[in-house]
Amino acid sequence: MTLTFAPQTDSATPLYLLENGGDALSDLPPAARDWADINGFTAGLGQSLVVPAPDGGIAMALVGLGNKAARKRKRFGAAAARAKLPEGVYHLASQQTDALAQEFALGWLLAGYRFDRYAEQPAPKAQLVAPSGLDATRIEAIAAGEAATRDLINTPAEDMGPDELELATRKLAEAHGAEIATILGKALLDQNFPMVHTVGRAATRAPRLIDLRWGSEGPSLTLIGKGVCFDTGGLNLKPGASMGLMKKDMGGAATVLGLAQMIMSLGLKLRLRVLIPAVENAVAGNAFRPGDILTSRKGLTVEINNTDAEGRLVLADALALADEDKPDLIVSMATLTGAARVAVGPDLSPFYATNTEDADALRKGAASSADPVWELPFWDPYEAMIEPGIADLDNAPKGGFAGSITAALFLRRFVTDTPRYMHFDIYGWNPTAAPGRPKGGVGMGARALLDALPEMLEL
Repeated sequence: MTLTFAPQTDSATPLYLLENGGDALSDLPPAARDWADINGFTAGLGQSLVVPAPDGGIAMALVGLGNKAARKRKRFGAAAARAKLPEGVYHLASQQTDALAQEFALGWLLAGYRFDRYAEQPAPKAQLVAPSGLDATRIEAIAAGEAATRDLINTPAEDMGPDELELATRKLAEAHGAEIATILGKALLDQNFPMVHTVGRAATRAPRLIDLRWGSEGPSLTLIGKGVCFDTGGLNLKPGASMGLMKKDMGGAATVLGLAQMIMSLGLKLRLRVLIPAVENAVAGNAFRPGDILTSRKGLTVEINNTDAEGRLVLADALALADEDKPDLIVSMATLTGAARVAVGPDLSPFYATNTEDADALRKGAASSADPVWELPFWDPYEAMIEPGIADLDNAPKGGFAGSITAALFLRRFVTDTPRYMHFDIYGWNPTAAPGRPKGGVGMGARALLDALPEMLEL
């Protein structure tokens, strides 16, 4: 789905963004103020009103921004007005801070997203001309990357298995002149990706490692996304209620692909690598078992105490490969643990960072991009919890405490030669509809990273 601004036109209807309270309507013509008063327009967040012209047309449209407290509670809230406005092309006529105008413009585009692959989903017909003074190309690139992420997550596993995830990556590579290679099936064993192969070997669609490279100058960034296209839990089978959303277990891969699309579309001066271990965690006679001990690409052995903690296994081999290159920054994204959701809910992206400056830059990027994150610690005292004694590492420590932290510590063991590593334990799903965020797949942390990369990598 293409999310873009309308072309410039002299016939666009003026659209005023108005904050709630005080003299919000004072700058409007007297007739418009009277009309707003008659219709009870108070500039509440997402409230909209069309002001008629003497000839029966539309003189202007009013959209409420609410107050600062309301906007903090509902980011992109003003974008909800898009669905209420009549068909037409609008342009921002009121003066706003760049930050507020940018958030509204991005929210407006994101509010136009519909997942219509299987059923018609009418999109809003109100269009917006790119606001003056803003980088429209950047906003459109961000919206397009987010839409790509949502499409990938929303597609059911029947149509988004490892094959289709590879195809989506290939199409992205072709569109931007990137190189791509895939290691498939038993070749994973020959090229030393044993845990990717083990997790995916029971599925009818072969496991693979997808490797995309783009850019020839600048600092090096490697993005790694968990690509478990469906997770039954393996022999530790999930109950049906827990399996219902497992098409989203490739949300980490979808998010890094969306971010990669943003980076390449904007032509950032960096050397980008994207690694996606793409598998299905299925049940068959050759499925891996609780109690098995696997040897990773890194040489570390892993005791399997739960086959439903498979994401960290495939990520581990990919992280080991990334670490061999010693890039300037490695970032992994994964729908990894339920513990993260218990800790921060579905909206926040918990992240871990080995570098304090990177964490600070990310927090600033999150604030400027309306993409909230929250730092959790690589808490060294918990290292003992992932050491079972019979092997180097335990993939599912008993006790249930600090599940997201122990998973992050597990992954960190595979990044030993690259000082700067960040890990995101995302949800990848919006459980209830919100302005600019329809129910379903959603990117998390990508916009924050995009805004933070210039400071992180001195671009």
